[in-house]
Amino acid sequence: MKKFIPSLLLCFVFSLSAFGWGATGHRATGWIANKYLSKKARKAVEQILNGQSLAMASTWMDEVRSDSTFDYMTDWHWVTIPYDQNYEQSTKNPNGDIIQTLERIIGELRSKKLSAQEQAQRIRILIHLVGDIHQPLHVGGKNDKGGNDVKIMWFRVDSNLHRVWDSDIIDGTQLSYTELAESLDKPSDTEFKTWQKATVREWANESQAYQKQVYDYGAGRLGYRYSYLYLPIVRQRLLQAGVRLAGILNEIYG
Repeated sequence: MKKFIPSLLLCFVFSLSAFGWGATGHRATGWIANKYLSKKARKAVEQILNGQSLAMASTWMDEVRSDSTFDYMTDWHWVTIPYDQNYEQSTKNPNGDIIQTLERIIGELRSKKLSAQEQAQRIRILIHLVGDIHQPLHVGGKNDKGGNDVKIMWFRVDSNLHRVWDSDIIDGTQLSYTELAESLDKPSDTEFKTWQKATVREWANESQAYQKQVYDYGAGRLGYRYSYLYLPIVRQRLLQAGVRLAGILNEIYG
């Protein structure tokens, strides 16, 4: 494949901007997943979502973040795993985290015991969090709010490291989510099978493994070179997220 990728206890509180890929990235992941759904799974999911596409459903968790009814979901977007520990060794957030939530949601959908309304909510959460866990800064190992506290200049405009990875790099391509999704390389058969075989915790390990590259921001004045170096990682993570999301939905509904 070509090279085109509130918890005081953990001292890792996300700002409102820290909710995974921006809309373009999340929708691209949903678009990719839809391409790889079986006919049976696509029909079932479309019915459950009342005709809403995976791409449009992907941003629901961000759209409800200003509604206090959904405050309990705030910490579900991320996880902190210190660099010298694995997830099993790390202190767990009592409010939940992205790994706990994904494993629980997938289990609930597999159980076939949910109402149509409950399934719709779980699928919207699933789509979004599969995207989030593939964004390296959502599996953080530092006490910098997932890079939100790392202030940098992006093409001479104030930004922060989290925003760069959420949206600045993607926005720099000037592609719509459909164009972005269609521009990604098709995975090989081996990649496809390997990616779909991986577990949620392995997805998190992959994101954690990118920390060295992510924090390679030098003096903090970023632009063309940083984008050139790390856009391939962004592209690969979006593709992997879409392929894996399709795999889960096909397993449950296909």
